[in-house]
Amino acid sequence: MTQTLRFTADAVGLRLDKYLDGVCPDLSRSRLQQLIAQGNVTLDGAAAKSATRLKLGQAVVVFVPDPVESPLIPQDIPLDVVYQDSDVIVVDKPAGLTVHPGPGHRDSTMVNALLAMCPDLQGIGGTVRPGIVHRLDKDTSGLIVVAKNEVAHRKLSEAMKARECKKVYLALLHGNVKLDEAAIDAPIGRDPANRKRMAIVATGRQATTRYRVIERLAGHTLVEAQLVTGRTHQLRVHFASIGHPPVGDSVYSRTGSSLGRQFLHAHRLGFRLPSTDEYVEFESPLPQDLSSYLSTLRNG
Repeated sequence: MTQTLRFTADAVGLRLDKYLDGVCPDLSRSRLQQLIAQGNVTLDGAAAKSATRLKLGQAVVVFVPDPVESPLIPQDIPLDVVYQDSDVIVVDKPAGLTVHPGPGHRDSTMVNALLAMCPDLQGIGGTVRPGIVHRLDKDTSGLIVVAKNEVAHRKLSEAMKARECKKVYLALLHGNVKLDEAAIDAPIGRDPANRKRMAIVATGRQATTRYRVIERLAGHTLVEAQLVTGRTHQLRVHFASIGHPPVGDSVYSRTGSSLGRQFLHAHRLGFRLPSTDEYVEFESPLPQDLSSYLSTLRNG
């Protein structure tokens, strides 16, 4: 059943998408953009575009269809759930598990597992990535939060965009990192020479990583890295750009490793709970494969 929302524009010159963002707090920005693109938003009876400027007194109507049943298949895949309430699920994701379906892998992802645990997740966020507000690479382990309803999805997405969430990683880097503590501020975009990779490019999106050295080992440096922004492959690209790619990174490192995946672990995750605004922070220890690799280096 389609829900119909009706408004009378009280702002002159404001973009339609900005106006809807203010009057439809229960719908995420991505969902609103999707509704506009589908022709489900009208101005004075005619389908409108996101950039349309409002006139005083215009009739704004938003048609919100029930979420389309996701084509994704729920699968009984064990997940390490470290926290759950009516709004969010925090998962300690193992390496090797893809977060959401994409070309070439429609099943056996974390989203498929979550749909088996929480069927109501279908359609949240209006995409084929239900509930997802941030991602981890397939071979990166650690903490990730998923929204269980539209309001939580909107609030968490806005908090991520406003850089109000804490995302801290542990990374083992090749070589001896010179500074004990520093920041890397360099724009990231698609690699012009290889569209499957990311790279430091002048036309890329602004990206900032802060890091501090935790331990120095023979030919390696263990660091704690905090994402200020959240770009695709950000830590991998930033550390490779200073000559110290993560150990085991098959894409951004030219040095081989017996580890079998990149030494990158989402160690701490902090955010405000959508309903109560209480700040919570979770911590995940290094998984066995990474801790064993460290022990070998220390004893070698």
